[in-house]
Amino acid sequence: MSKYVASTGRRRFIAGTLTTLATAGVTPFAIGKEKPLVRVMGTHVTLQEALRQQAMQDLGIRLSFSPGGSASVLQKASMNPAGFDLYEQWSNSINVLWRAGAIAPIDVKRLTYWDEINSLSKTGKITASARTGAGDAPHKIINVQPDHTLGSRQTGYISFLPYVHNVDSFGYNLDVLDPSFKPEQESWGWLLDSRFSGHVAIVNDPTIGLFDLALAAQAKGFVKFNDIGSITHQELDELFKLLIELKQSDHFAGFWNSVPESVQFMRSRRVHIESMFSPAVSALNGQNIPVRFAAPQEGYRGWHGVMCLSSKTTGRVRDAAYDYMNWWLSGWPGAFIARQGYYISNPQRSAQYLSEAEWNYWYKGLPASEPLRGTDGNISVQQGEQRTGGSYEDRFSNVAVWNTVMPTYEYSLQKWYEFITS
Repeated sequence: MSKYVASTGRRRFIAGTLTTLATAGVTPFAIGKEKPLVRVMGTHVTLQEALRQQAMQDLGIRLSFSPGGSASVLQKASMNPAGFDLYEQWSNSINVLWRAGAIAPIDVKRLTYWDEINSLSKTGKITASARTGAGDAPHKIINVQPDHTLGSRQTGYISFLPYVHNVDSFGYNLDVLDPSFKPEQESWGWLLDSRFSGHVAIVNDPTIGLFDLALAAQAKGFVKFNDIGSITHQELDELFKLLIELKQSDHFAGFWNSVPESVQFMRSRRVHIESMFSPAVSALNGQNIPVRFAAPQEGYRGWHGVMCLSSKTTGRVRDAAYDYMNWWLSGWPGAFIARQGYYISNPQRSAQYLSEAEWNYWYKGLPASEPLRGTDGNISVQQGEQRTGGSYEDRFSNVAVWNTVMPTYEYSLQKWYEFITS
């Protein structure tokens, strides 16, 4: 458990968890009986050792975490559902997993906190005036329909548990920023600006990096998309012709496969600007490397975390998997993950495990009233700093596009691999 949560808060959390589980008809697994092992496959952003240890302690189960790069774990999970019990990634993985038969419907009656989950994943909007965003907004792919397709009509069965989520953009090193770039004019177009040439990195994921580059190309006026959430074959040809030319002129310094690799790219100054996820920015700031997470004027690329149940998981392990899903929404995990810049689907339950300063900074978008520590224990936010993009509601009201598996997905894969190997 994080040393920044008071011991009284810890005891209250454990007691509350046990009470909640008992009320829901679930008890920690009996002593003397081998504890069930739940195998969780996913990425480094949520498969962290502190979370594994805390969940095992609170639930009386065994957990094994298998983190990896987003593209590689998606391929493994879709091809071998027997190789995991729970899968944690982003909503753009859902269509691939569902079509492969790798994941099973989740019964919302078994989710203790379902009624507390906010409107973002249920209706697509965090506020009435918010932009829904192009592409696979989570409410479009969460509900299992009677014909076994995925859609927006609620049926009591879902394809994923909504839990962590965030908006992504790019990060850049303030120490090496050309004075001609102004933070108040942040734009996706910076990724393709010649002044950064040779020092740009992109996430190596065709359902994520593609949209970073599409947003950048459109912001620069190089390519125009009719619907950026559903790019056509012709538009893909035009986009990748441009990108291959830039790659062959050494505009890109690399393509990262995991959050730790993105941190290393920036720390070594191999890159000055790159696709980034919030935990990487937090880690670098904790190492006194002044990386700013941009709030692009065109809007963010949004993502929603998904926790999926393997279609091959049964019996006691399946029961333990449901307990782990419920644990994630029980308060403490949401507070832990907030310290690396992520939101949780029922944030009010996590508020009691965050200090007032943490809540005001991470959720309300207010200046930090004191230095704040990240999940690694290092100070990642200095007193007086303010989160780029503002409050939770502000940031999720400005989603330009969601991580998406487009109708042209297979063709986009082909074009992506042509690009990165050119």
